[in-house]
Amino acid sequence: MRKLAVCGESGKQYPVFLGWDLLERDDWLEEIKFPSSFGVIVTNSRVGSLYEERVSSFFSRQGFTIQVATIPDGEEYKNLSTVEFIYKQLLNLDLDRKSFLLALGGGVITDITGFVASTFLRGIPYFSIPTTVLAQVDSSIGGKTGVNLPQGKNLVGTFYPPAGVFIDLSFLRTLPPREYKEGLAEVAKTFFLAGGEILSLLEKREQILSREEEILEELIFQSLSLKKKIVEEDEKEKGIRSILNYGHTIGHALEKVEGYGKLRHGEAIALGMMGEAILGEKLSITPSKVVDKQREILANFHLPTQLKFKIEREEFFAALRQDKKKERGKARLVFLKDFGQPIWGVEVEEEKIGEALSYLER
Repeated sequence: MRKLAVCGESGKQYPVFLGWDLLERDDWLEEIKFPSSFGVIVTNSRVGSLYEERVSSFFSRQGFTIQVATIPDGEEYKNLSTVEFIYKQLLNLDLDRKSFLLALGGGVITDITGFVASTFLRGIPYFSIPTTVLAQVDSSIGGKTGVNLPQGKNLVGTFYPPAGVFIDLSFLRTLPPREYKEGLAEVAKTFFLAGGEILSLLEKREQILSREEEILEELIFQSLSLKKKIVEEDEKEKGIRSILNYGHTIGHALEKVEGYGKLRHGEAIALGMMGEAILGEKLSITPSKVVDKQREILANFHLPTQLKFKIEREEFFAALRQDKKKERGKARLVFLKDFGQPIWGVEVEEEKIGEALSYLER
């Protein structure tokens, strides 16, 4: 078992526990300060059918009273209507400000549970139990919560860190192949940003695809360690934390245009990273060898590096204009001068982004 402690701007820390079969042992639980003995698991119908009983039983054995609030499965349900649906379930369960939530699921669940926790009764604690690679390395720490609007992703949200994160890697043993591979896009993104020797871990293709425990634990731990460092330096994304948006500006627009669920988030981010790498090359920022190596790594994990569908330009740019990171009406992108040398906040004209899309469509 490994442990990290993430410190926010207020100086408050929250623990992150990482290990295989974490929920089969309780030696780490005594380090957690729960506000009361009453909690509610927030999950979706698919994850709940697989893991809800296991998680409920674990906490019940420790003396907790656990209830469950279930929402439908899918990115299309990450919206304000679902938030209201959860509020009503929590009210029916008679939660108070000392109750806590347990986010059990992937990125949609961790994002929406965090948002609910930050707003219900003006804020109650929540703990994250991420069940996918994507959620474990991306949304589990950092305190970003949010839901989508029809115009785009995560346009309503808060910065509200969890009270603790429990990453049981055994969930990954049964993760469907496509869902597993999309999470590797966020791992790769983090390593592209870090550069250096850590990149060599991505060369262990067969071990990663076969989910070899030792290499998988190292990938996720290193991803979390880098994100911890960035988040502690810039919790509210006023500066360097923006580098974590590499691939996300173009990726989120592609995800919106193609339709949530059809193009998975990690697949969209892989395409977004390729689009931003190609654009960086055209702007004489990103060397061609970096573009080629990035493409090779993503392809090795069976992630898309080219579009298999045509993009309606007006629809794409309408989605891009709704990006929460834009300033003065212009998209602001992250580029790699080299692996480990990102630059952020670069304003780019739509015409140039359109040229990068054309290369992705070839």
